[in-house]
Amino acid sequence: MTDVVIAGGGPTGLMLACELRLAGVDVTVLDRLPGRRGESRAGGLHARTLEVLDQRGVADRFLTPGRPRNVGHFSGLWLDFSRLPTRYPFVLNLLQTQVEQLLEQWAAELGVRVRWSSEVTGVRQAADGVEVAVADGTTFDAAYLAGCDGGRSTVRRLAGIEFPGTPATLTALLGDVELTDPPGEPVFMRRTEHGDFSVLGFEPGWYRVMTTEYDRVAGRDEPVTADRLRESLVKIAGTDFGMHSPRWISRYGDAARQAADYRRGRVLLAGDAAHIHYPAGGQGLNTGVQDAVNLGWKLAAVVRGHAPESLLDTYHAERHPVGHRVLHNTRAQTALGRPGAQTEALREVFAGLIEIDDVNSALAGMISALDVRYPLGDADPLLGRRVPDLDLVTERGAARLFTLLHPGRAVLLDLAGDPELAAVARSWPGRLDLVAAKCTQPVPDAVLIRPDGHVAWVAPQGAEALRAACTRWLGQGR
Repeated sequence: MTDVVIAGGGPTGLMLACELRLAGVDVTVLDRLPGRRGESRAGGLHARTLEVLDQRGVADRFLTPGRPRNVGHFSGLWLDFSRLPTRYPFVLNLLQTQVEQLLEQWAAELGVRVRWSSEVTGVRQAADGVEVAVADGTTFDAAYLAGCDGGRSTVRRLAGIEFPGTPATLTALLGDVELTDPPGEPVFMRRTEHGDFSVLGFEPGWYRVMTTEYDRVAGRDEPVTADRLRESLVKIAGTDFGMHSPRWISRYGDAARQAADYRRGRVLLAGDAAHIHYPAGGQGLNTGVQDAVNLGWKLAAVVRGHAPESLLDTYHAERHPVGHRVLHNTRAQTALGRPGAQTEALREVFAGLIEIDDVNSALAGMISALDVRYPLGDADPLLGRRVPDLDLVTERGAARLFTLLHPGRAVLLDLAGDPELAAVARSWPGRLDLVAAKCTQPVPDAVLIRPDGHVAWVAPQGAEALRAACTRWLGQGR
């Protein structure tokens, strides 16, 4: 018996496992693969993902091997990340295989069990738990099952959760290869009448080559080969740049689908199991990790008996709209990328608009997910938003606000020394940390911060409003 079974040992599943272990929940991760395959896959961490890693004290593990770039893009049109309101005004170039290695190391330190060659084949829900069957005949009994098992999620299918959306309209290929005649400088989303292509240098000696053909949709059973990538590159770029020695080749499209429900009883979905889309702007991995951070503390509170099961309904209410917006903006980016005179005219207009600071900042905030606001009310503009990483002075000395979130608990930040608020906070020992501090930046007198770093209550709402917010998010106090 385990508290939670997680199907899928990718970034989303591992992040969720770490969040649950921080809260003292027993976790088993099942993955159908025999082990890590070393495929590079996604290539970057956005600012909000770096912030949530910082909130848990592990951001430096990712920053050290990564390469920051202070620009992003919207369908190949440049966004200035250097002005983002964060300590991480950039995208960190770090391949998914490295992200997974670092998350797995952290998970092992926290006591997460990862079981390879364990494909989920059956799910049976009961009133008090869920039974998970594995291909080798093993079964696991758990309180909850989290499906983090990718776009073709077995858990989603077995739970009977619909996956509506739009089918693929294009074919894209990606290869990590060596080139004998590489371009003189990196090529990013160069557009031709036959599609677009990119050639980006990664580690010395090899390149990432990407092509997008808008005039064909590959069959699901069509082989993914180096010859097919070479053919596509020659068609679009006019040369294969001397491509050879492929390390990894993959195909994807622009199918955009989203689970109708992120929760069905004791089964929950996160990451690609909950939403798939064209990887424009590099949002997929990041959205999945942020799903996990939203879900983890809520699921832990329910499993440990602190909060009612209804708290899990807020996961769908908060993250489904975020996923919908990602699908929406990637569809828009795909439309902006298509060849043709009409699209060229639209891109020209859009290119002028994106040079306007407010437009550029709005799109950068969306792609980086720094602008996400959950529907927690309109009493204050901060409600539902991520809390900024303020510089504080506490009784223990100088501190950054994010360091207060390292344990994965809620925080009541009291900047005015209000004894009435402090009395409320003491009703949730072990679940709510009261921190008295001073701050030179213009901030409210007191703020209730959820474990995921989003603001749940703001002064001058009174002590009773604070008590109601704590009860809503943390369960009954003493």
